[in-house]
Amino acid sequence: MKIGIPKETKERETRVALTPEVVKTLVSKGYQVLVESGAGAGSSFPDESYVSAGAEITSQSVQVYTTSDVVLKVNAPTAAEIASMPKGKVLISFMWAATNRELVSACANAGISAFSMDAIPRISRAQKMDALSSQSNLAGYKTVLLGANALGKIFPLMMTAAGTIKPCKVVIMGAGVAGLQAIATAKRLGAVVWVSDIRPETKEQVESLGGKFIEVQADESIKTEGGYVKAVSEEFLKKQQAVIGKHVAESDLVITTALIPGKKAPVLITEDMVKSMKPGSVIVDMAVEQGGNCPLSELNKSVVKHGVTIIGESNLPGLLPTNASELYAKNIQTFLEHLSDKNGFKFDFQEEITKGSVITHDGQIMQEQLKN
Repeated sequence: MKIGIPKETKERETRVALTPEVVKTLVSKGYQVLVESGAGAGSSFPDESYVSAGAEITSQSVQVYTTSDVVLKVNAPTAAEIASMPKGKVLISFMWAATNRELVSACANAGISAFSMDAIPRISRAQKMDALSSQSNLAGYKTVLLGANALGKIFPLMMTAAGTIKPCKVVIMGAGVAGLQAIATAKRLGAVVWVSDIRPETKEQVESLGGKFIEVQADESIKTEGGYVKAVSEEFLKKQQAVIGKHVAESDLVITTALIPGKKAPVLITEDMVKSMKPGSVIVDMAVEQGGNCPLSELNKSVVKHGVTIIGESNLPGLLPTNASELYAKNIQTFLEHLSDKNGFKFDFQEEITKGSVITHDGQIMQEQLKN
């Protein structure tokens, strides 16, 4: 089987789907690997390192798509990239299919088998394939560093001969993978950390990392699946805003992480809440690419509004490309080996991981919710 690794074309993307270390492992197991020249440059993996690992290098992107049995990517492909893949070939990447219907239709029309890394079920035996978690973990870490860099103060308590510096107050909204890593990072830097999450079961995790949990009474509108929020009412969001408003007003840094798959990100920090914050405070909106948890956020920009710096970086893992690529490569390698061996793919669409992650196959859309 020949694996193709094209250079990512999405703006601001620095990651690559396979690292030389993983290429070496796959080649030792009998796979062939074709890498587009420069694919790993943004992650500090030069072409020579792929050649040393046993890969072939090509300067032609189209050759990767036309001659490979399976194409591995970080980001969803463009229509032109899909059109260059022969019928019956396989694509594995992030696809975000619920909000990318044209891509799903293009894959079905092209007759390729498309698997989405973000659709892999969140079950114990799929943990090594969980790219959402691996990338969110790094994003949570980097978010705190961005916020700290934008602040005009230090995080920890510091007692000096010239006086005492009080520790910063950091408010983190959402205690998923990214939020938990943000808590740990902010605590290591010496901040006082308060955390809001609409799932009461996260309280223990928050407190185990040294965070202080902001209690908000849950209601029946909250729908969760696999530990992740799928739906929440406007009424609950307003109640949540009222409870956390005081904490936001007193904070130095606010980090928001709330996403609902297939929907616009919920508004957690209103403009009035921004106005209540101290001059020089910072907001890092991790949900900016899906509309943002703060309506004042701007995609891929750092802006100052009402005296508050609001950071809207859409590709946080891409700011740590070496580690992000290393983790993603391990995720996608494990998933590829689950679906195939060196001789080809052996699809079992009754098996939970395969069934949950396949988007299109043999000209058909495979997920019922996408058919509608």
